[in-house]
Amino acid sequence: MARKPEKDLSNYRRQYGRFRLNDKELPENPMELFRDWFYEAEKNENCVEVNAMQLGTIGRDGFPGLRTVLLKKFQWDGFIFYTNYESNKGKDIEVNPQVTLHFHWPVLERQVIIKGVAEKIPENLSDGYFESRPRGSQLAAWASPQSQPVPSFEALEERYRETERKFKEKPVPRPPFWGGYIVKPQQMEFWQGRPNRLHHRILYELQTDLTWNIILLGS
Repeated sequence: MARKPEKDLSNYRRQYGRFRLNDKELPENPMELFRDWFYEAEKNENCVEVNAMQLGTIGRDGFPGLRTVLLKKFQWDGFIFYTNYESNKGKDIEVNPQVTLHFHWPVLERQVIIKGVAEKIPENLSDGYFESRPRGSQLAAWASPQSQPVPSFEALEERYRETERKFKEKPVPRPPFWGGYIVKPQQMEFWQGRPNRLHHRILYELQTDLTWNIILLGS
């Protein structure tokens, strides 16, 4: 007999309370707080892939798109990641560069939600990062038509082998359709889990004079 595809999750819950946010000691710039939280997560041996983040875009069909990408650099003006420009996310960004980033570090009971505008970084920076990638990843960037239909996994693997033969004993150049984006934040929300769902939420909003307005949010 087939099992019913249903499960009651109403009793799935846990109590938070390992850390708290002190609203009297917040930095003026949210990138400082992000840096501190990121380094705390990085030091925690139970945090896996600290730089994994969800990237949300608005699809060309009007539906929101969401996928996990890896943050490769953060600096005062934004967050950098790399991808195939011809992928679904690349096409979405071309039409609407307003995106959302979401970091979740469950061990620390923390989330960071960022709304910002994505733009391509200079080609020389994409070149530099591509050169630092493992050769297998470089070859895959050429071989795999990201987000496009493929006849089979075997066909995709054969494309990889063909690319491997093509660049045998030669450096692998960066494909023109592959490179980096920087997401320049306009809003950054820091979420710290607290007991009884009275979570601490701090919202930073960028002002026209490039200062940040700090707002405390209800949980």
